[in-house]
Amino acid sequence: MTWSATARGAQQPDNTAFTQQRLPAWQPLLSAGITLPLFFCVGLAFIGLGLGLYYSSNAIKELEYDYTGYPGTSNCTVCAKAGEGRAPPPKCSCAWYFTLPELFHGPVYLYYELTNFYQNNRRYGVSRDNAQLSGMVSALRHPVNECAPYQFSSAGLPIAPCGAIANSLFNDSFSLWHQRWPGGPYVEVPLDRTGIAWWTDYHVKFHNPPLVNGSLALAFRGTAPPPNWHKPVYELSPDINNTGFINQDFVVWMRTAALPTFRKLYARIRQGNYSAGLPRGSYRVDIAYNYPVCSFGGQKRIIFSSIAWMGGKNPFLGIAYLVVGSLCILMGFVMLVVYIRYQDQNVEEEDEE
Repeated sequence: MTWSATARGAQQPDNTAFTQQRLPAWQPLLSAGITLPLFFCVGLAFIGLGLGLYYSSNAIKELEYDYTGYPGTSNCTVCAKAGEGRAPPPKCSCAWYFTLPELFHGPVYLYYELTNFYQNNRRYGVSRDNAQLSGMVSALRHPVNECAPYQFSSAGLPIAPCGAIANSLFNDSFSLWHQRWPGGPYVEVPLDRTGIAWWTDYHVKFHNPPLVNGSLALAFRGTAPPPNWHKPVYELSPDINNTGFINQDFVVWMRTAALPTFRKLYARIRQGNYSAGLPRGSYRVDIAYNYPVCSFGGQKRIIFSSIAWMGGKNPFLGIAYLVVGSLCILMGFVMLVVYIRYQDQNVEEEDEE
């Protein structure tokens, strides 16, 4: 079958610069005079930024304590032994005593750290119901299958919040006490537990279901808490703005970590006489030891840390900038040597021609 010229023309794109690919284009021709200064400038910029990040990170003060309870590591050994092989572990408490010889400049952030805990496991990471956490009543009654085996309770009630992430919620708690002079009484240091979650998580992703007759407990009626929880989700806090799915400890925990060793923010110290930091003196941290980690070879730590303009202590970013900057400078010198060596050869070949 033959095609007429009219039929062939109907199948062709319009005769425009765009459809016929006749638009003007610019392609840079990289020469030694452009590439070499670029490598040196980028290298110097990265080295300068890396030095700033590295020294800023080293200037951050940290005070940490391993309270896992392995023999010889802390006075929480009794609590660790009491919780071995028991689910849920019995309630236990221990304390950490430390002394500050000088002011620990603020603002001071209190973190807890877990090791050998793989929140990045795929089955663990998808074991949640985002629709349920956003406050949808239908998802509250019918959790998604990804939450299994923490989807329904043994009595057949839907679990709220469902899933493995919520079931493993960190539930140790801490209180800080300050002894201003030797032999004096301990005064409790106020811990600010508000504003510890990401703004987008607290205000956008997480919502409680609509109240029923003004009661959050009635809104969760007909649901069961996760198996490892001692109380239902609507009793996490007496504050209506910090309980249920919008409890900030819960919101912080639900943002899973990318590495098996991670820190999560517990509180900030920025109120009253401690707004400038922790003054010198003796301190005691009372620890409610509830979270078992010895069964999987993990560790638990408390960290008091200050911050800088670039955030918390993290030397990796500064080192990465220094390495990349040094490589740029090195490659610049290598290309400069190659350019000088073969430039003369090219000139001689042109003269012979």
